[in-house]
Amino acid sequence: MKNKKRFLLKLAGLFILACLLLGIWGLATVAKMARELPDPKDLINGQITQSTKIYDRTGEVLLYEIHGDQKRTIIPFSDIPQYSREATLAIEDQGFYEHAAMDWKGTLRALIADITTGEMSQGGSTITQQLARNTFLTPEKTITRKIKELILANWIEEKYTKDKILELYLNQIPYGTNAYGLESASQTYFNKSAKDLSLAESATLAAMIQAPSYYSPWGTHTEELIGRKNYVLEQMNKLGFIDEQEKQSAQKAKLVFTTQNIGTIKAPHFVMMVKSYLSQKYGEDMVEKGGLKVITTLDWKLQQIAETAVENGANRNTELYQGKNAALVAQDPKTGQILALVGSKSWYDDTIDGKFNVAVQGLRQPGSSFKPFAYVTAFEKGYSPNTVVFDLPTEFSSYTDVCPLININYNNEEPLCFHPQNFDNNFRGPINLRNSLAQSINISAVKVLYLAGLNDTIKTAQNFGLTTINDPGRYGLSLVLGGGEIKLIDMVGAYSIFSQEGIKHSQAMILEVDNSKGDVLEKYLDQATRVIDQQYPKLINNILSDNDARSGLFQGSLNLTVFPGRDVALKTGTTNDYKDAWTFGYTPSLVAGVWAGNSDNTPMQKHAGSILAAVPIWSEFMNAALQNYPMEFFNKPDDVIENKPMMNGEYIINGQIHSILYYVDKSNPTGPQPLNPESDSQYWNWELPLKNWWQNLPG
Repeated sequence: MKNKKRFLLKLAGLFILACLLLGIWGLATVAKMARELPDPKDLINGQITQSTKIYDRTGEVLLYEIHGDQKRTIIPFSDIPQYSREATLAIEDQGFYEHAAMDWKGTLRALIADITTGEMSQGGSTITQQLARNTFLTPEKTITRKIKELILANWIEEKYTKDKILELYLNQIPYGTNAYGLESASQTYFNKSAKDLSLAESATLAAMIQAPSYYSPWGTHTEELIGRKNYVLEQMNKLGFIDEQEKQSAQKAKLVFTTQNIGTIKAPHFVMMVKSYLSQKYGEDMVEKGGLKVITTLDWKLQQIAETAVENGANRNTELYQGKNAALVAQDPKTGQILALVGSKSWYDDTIDGKFNVAVQGLRQPGSSFKPFAYVTAFEKGYSPNTVVFDLPTEFSSYTDVCPLININYNNEEPLCFHPQNFDNNFRGPINLRNSLAQSINISAVKVLYLAGLNDTIKTAQNFGLTTINDPGRYGLSLVLGGGEIKLIDMVGAYSIFSQEGIKHSQAMILEVDNSKGDVLEKYLDQATRVIDQQYPKLINNILSDNDARSGLFQGSLNLTVFPGRDVALKTGTTNDYKDAWTFGYTPSLVAGVWAGNSDNTPMQKHAGSILAAVPIWSEFMNAALQNYPMEFFNKPDDVIENKPMMNGEYIINGQIHSILYYVDKSNPTGPQPLNPESDSQYWNWELPLKNWWQNLPG
């Protein structure tokens, strides 16, 4: 028993000794750190930072330099507006005047989150800690840096009053785009002195502090910036800084950002996307101070071709059709790499909201450019390019329910049901799916969507990357005519899958990111997946690259779509109100999409559709760009032969004429002929116009 007690006492002694030694080592380590730290009285001098440089794919063309020089104008506390002080406190450190250098509750909450996730990702820092970090320390996220930050923060709190710390903070912190401190930020974003900032502007700058690159008003997260600005105002209201009327007025206030102080920048919409991505992945501090070298996927030669084509086309459209803006995205379909991106005619033109990136931020209806997704779904179900449908005046229920027969009419009276019109107001009678798609016939396309199935077509579109098409109940059969909304960059990615015969390569903007020491932080890795069997995209490619088949649609503009010695597939789209005109075209090595219209959604002049407003821009770009690419051709699809005559091109069978619903059960197209075709909700809507057309044929 005595031996056991003796052993336990020795064990306890060893434990206490170990704790003592550990404590001494810890104190010695902290003391060593403290000796190496700068004196807080040097706060005004700040720290020399290394700029992040963004290059094109060659690594030789500098597109943009982030914080190459710090722009800072020191202003006294008395010149800092009360709104700016309160907005900053409301969003960054509400207990600033109550707690010491460290907010233990906030730090504990962040520490628990870091331990849970295994990453040093959470904040919880007070304004004093942020001041210490931004002024003296590196952007790395480590325990050592956190300890140094706490030591410095305590020293700062001992040396300065709270008002002085807040003054130093608002004169030191980065607001993005080389702007350090409130005065520089005010001049950079609003072209005015800080003392003249409004409540809404003060809240906006405070909202940017957390992540200046992400919340940049010139980037792709402007909606998030406005949302965070409104949240700042809500917090100010809760803290009693402003009343309800002031809050609501500031939330509704229109903000006008200047672009004249941005500095030299190439491919601005693309660069701002890259900058936002880097900030989200590596943190604002690393992007602003870490000296990253970023090699992007952008091809500067193609970018210049794209910018010229967009500017020329938008200027022409302004004069002819009152369409003042345009955008273009080009992608390498074999890798997913974005080669060129033009988000507007001019990033610096505020009259067209030029800094708004239509290519990435704009959600717009695609018109007929959506049709290939319905056709490829139909081909997947067994229909062939030779399958015949009838292009005749037809009533549809938007949601595939039966239409009352009394709604069928051949005049321009307003019916109760959906009755699409063709672009030329002509009806062609029997037409196969090849010519229907190539010539973009609306009525037959709606029939194809019905045969393919609305839900299955939406699933296809989503598999191709059109994730914004997600509400079947809202679209109905009008989806095939552009009833949903898409983004230009997503549609370019989707068409690249046709180019690659069903292989999807995830879109990429970055080839490599190196830190200031030359270590590789990130490198491009192709992410490829098959989303559909190759036979069906091959059928689409074969149709969309058929110059003869599309000649009836393009007529006098056909020459803009023909590239001698090359296979070039093409699909256009125009919304009914002429707000949006689209062109998407591709080869096996290059895909490009163009949007033309107005940023404020005002329509262009009537008949200023895709062929007149978008195709010339796309054609100018492709003509110049393809000079750098080899002659290539699409692979031929396998022949498709079905056992039903109408699916193979016949429509008069045994002396009778019927719509395809007479011969095909759309839930099992290649299966037996339906015993009761009248049970299909659209049967009579398709059959009666056909009977009328047949009876009125001459002879």
